[in-house]
Amino acid sequence: MVDWIMLIDLDNLPSDPALLQRLLRDMAAAVESRDGEIERLQSIIKKLQRAQFGRRSERLDPDQLALALEDLDADIARIRESRPSIHPPLERPSHRKPLPDHLPREDVRLDIEEAYCGCCGGALHAIGESVSEMLDWVPAQLRVVRITRPKYACRVCETVAQVAAPERLIAGGLATPALLAQVLASKYCDHTPLYRQSQIFARHGVDLARSTLAGWVGGACWWLEALHERLVKSVFASNHLFADDTPVPVLDPGRGRTKTGRLWVYAREQRPWAGPEPPAAVYLFAPDRKAERPVSHLQHFKGVLHVDGYAGFEQLAARGDIVLAACWAHTRRKFYDVVEATGSPVATEALRRIGEIYAVEADVRGQSPALRLAARLQRSKPVVAAFHAWLEVQLQHISGRSTLAEAIRYALSRWPGLTRFLTDGRVELDTNPVERAIRPVALGRKNHLFAGSDGGGGRWAIVCSLTETCLCRARHKQVYADRRTMPSEQVFTNAFSNVAVAGSA
Repeated sequence: MVDWIMLIDLDNLPSDPALLQRLLRDMAAAVESRDGEIERLQSIIKKLQRAQFGRRSERLDPDQLALALEDLDADIARIRESRPSIHPPLERPSHRKPLPDHLPREDVRLDIEEAYCGCCGGALHAIGESVSEMLDWVPAQLRVVRITRPKYACRVCETVAQVAAPERLIAGGLATPALLAQVLASKYCDHTPLYRQSQIFARHGVDLARSTLAGWVGGACWWLEALHERLVKSVFASNHLFADDTPVPVLDPGRGRTKTGRLWVYAREQRPWAGPEPPAAVYLFAPDRKAERPVSHLQHFKGVLHVDGYAGFEQLAARGDIVLAACWAHTRRKFYDVVEATGSPVATEALRRIGEIYAVEADVRGQSPALRLAARLQRSKPVVAAFHAWLEVQLQHISGRSTLAEAIRYALSRWPGLTRFLTDGRVELDTNPVERAIRPVALGRKNHLFAGSDGGGGRWAIVCSLTETCLCRARHKQVYADRRTMPSEQVFTNAFSNVAVAGSA
């Protein structure tokens, strides 16, 4: 039924009333069927979204949820394209964001063949034009750069002259800086293991063994070590940092299994208080989570360090030149878990009071430290003081072994760090900037499964430092045209090109 309806020309409808009535009935039935199917699929999407934000025991894995939503959205789009519409398609204003200005444009002009009127034969004159844009894709292309160096000889003294061969980043290697950048970005940004990249290159007709790609990664990261060291010095020279760590499985051949290494992450984020330094993040690999690791990393750091509840950071505070700011998000999470598990009204009230503190922060975000501090002292300080007194009272009326008591003790034991934001307008409420920097590592763990060695963990740290620093602005929806914001491939290409030029010189 649908197929023959779609073939009907709406500008030349049949004149038979009976045929027209049948046509309208069939079209109405088709549209009703389409709308019903779309409504059913949208209902499934809403159900999946509730599963994502509902009780923890009912939640789906985020990756599984994303896959389910993708397929359902594709089903809805197919139905809309395949079903007829009673009304002809009209040009409607789009709510999509305009395509970025930095993308190259190819102009395609569609014009009429003859500039005269088809009705009266008079000459036509231009009254305007309609311009629309479509996003195109130019497939990736491998090419061979052939380098020719002519030789010249002197007929008198037989001297031979020739331009020196250009420096290659990988000794004897075939890869240009752009190809090395692509391999690194695919492995560490897109989380595509080298054996899968080898298969992708094979589809292009180029045989690049995994071992070859691994050699390129190792050599490229050696060149990037100096850039990583400078980034570390720049970040640690700041006086406000966020710190955290995340586990990284590392292959342990001697025992035939993996051991747990650590990526220590230190983030600089000053935009909430309009600070002068750009955002950045550095990763440092360590084979364990001993407190001596952050102590060694931050031996020259002085200032405020935003941290979670890890006790190892307390050794830094004992030095006297580092002040710890605790995380309200971790504190809130303790009460949230109690609410989800027991529905406790006390924990619910704690969440409400913490929400009042965050409401003030939303109003002052992006303002100067002085304005932020003034607003906090006027609006947040009374809320915080009342919250502290309320927690102490509640702790006396509940079981000391309950999870709610644990949540309250967690907050009270860190109260000096939690109230640090009331003395410094540059201090943030939580460690969310460094939490965001850790997320790509978690995704990489799912694809890579483990690092092949401690050296692999170190390379992971080097590349993550550079890519996260480059992408943090894009994550916060900054304008791409800003020259301080660059895609990871371009950053690596520029770095490798500068190395090659320096080597040739």
